[in-house]
Amino acid sequence: MASNGSGSVLDPDAPLKIAYLTYRGKPHVGGQGVYTRHLTKALADLGHTVEVFGGQPYPVLDERVELHKLPSLDTFNDHFPGRLPGYWEINDRYDLLEMAQFLTGTFPEPLAFSARAANELKKRTHDFDLVHDNQCLGKGILKIEEQIPTIVTLHHPITKDRELEMSHAKSRYKRWSVGRWYSFVKMQGKVASKMPRIVVVSQNSIDDIHKDMGVSRDRMRLVPVGVDPDLFRPLDNVERKPGRLITTASADVALKGLSYLLEAMAKLRTERDVTLTIIGKPKPGKSMRLIEELGLKEHIEFVSGVPDERIVELYSEAELAVVPSLYEGFSLPAIEAMCSGTPLVATDGGALPEVTGVDGETTLRCPAGDADALAAAIARGLDSKELRDKIGEAGRQRVLDRWTWKRCAELTVDQYREVLAMPANVEKLRRNGRL
Repeated sequence: MASNGSGSVLDPDAPLKIAYLTYRGKPHVGGQGVYTRHLTKALADLGHTVEVFGGQPYPVLDERVELHKLPSLDTFNDHFPGRLPGYWEINDRYDLLEMAQFLTGTFPEPLAFSARAANELKKRTHDFDLVHDNQCLGKGILKIEEQIPTIVTLHHPITKDRELEMSHAKSRYKRWSVGRWYSFVKMQGKVASKMPRIVVVSQNSIDDIHKDMGVSRDRMRLVPVGVDPDLFRPLDNVERKPGRLITTASADVALKGLSYLLEAMAKLRTERDVTLTIIGKPKPGKSMRLIEELGLKEHIEFVSGVPDERIVELYSEAELAVVPSLYEGFSLPAIEAMCSGTPLVATDGGALPEVTGVDGETTLRCPAGDADALAAAIARGLDSKELRDKIGEAGRQRVLDRWTWKRCAELTVDQYREVLAMPANVEKLRRNGRL
């Protein structure tokens, strides 16, 4: 009847052994990789054992968290996005599945990764109390859930990405192509609707997941993400650079609204000296073309692959942080900037008002998708040091009052224990020798 050497796994104080799945674990930018790194560390801090099963780009983890690499064909890597794999790279049926999906124009990673993960975990059903899937939601997750109690984090419905990409497509063929690429979203909705518990990071996302993906509200629970307040903090020894803005761009997609920030910056530069630091890699595409067209190349710096400590320094160098997104399910960059004491300019896209608070008190808000309004909000902040200081201080306090990774982990474990106590899952634990 013992589990993990210290009593029943159903004991509310018993340490748990968790298999954590992340089909993409980009470490320094991108919400999934940041969430993975910090949540698994916080779970280890609470005394739980976590093993991560991940695909490329692989996550960076705490030394106590073991990583099991499940390599994909990596068709959408940073250097060669959309590359065609060679036949010699097809080594098993999972590679074949991924290649087949790729050749049909569909994003193949969620389905292929879930199949690889299901294959790995069927060999280890006796080793884990619970599986935590981080927004993969491929069909293989259902196979895993049949064997091991499973919970899913769904940050926001990818239907919003699809909707915005299609609305920005310039031709009927492009819209069709985008719709085909996002066809995996239908699979994710079906899988999510069958899972016993979905952890969601904002109330706005709960509403949209219910509306767009058909997931019943009684299966979802709100567990906000967190930030490390000891890491992301004001640095008194770093001077702010006049006119310096900072933003995060993990992907060149319409959803993130970078084009509106670039247009706003071009407008601002007709009146003042404004520069921009972008946390992310420069990638060929719409944003780079726009930077050239607007004559902004000399005034923009891209920073990637640096430790968190350097990112905190960059926040401290900026007079304003900007989140120009058309939609966010939560926004880790927003709360990291706020926690750093850097005053934030943010749109009203998705969950951002829920996260960032009141305009003029903890943030400077403007309508999403409006470059003129974004430029005006930035100018409002640049014109008043008193306003910047007030918003920076109040923004940090808002984060400290609400969001830490320790609290996120504690609330997540509460969901683990609720799921483990479900009668069907108690039977699985007994069958697997975990009780």
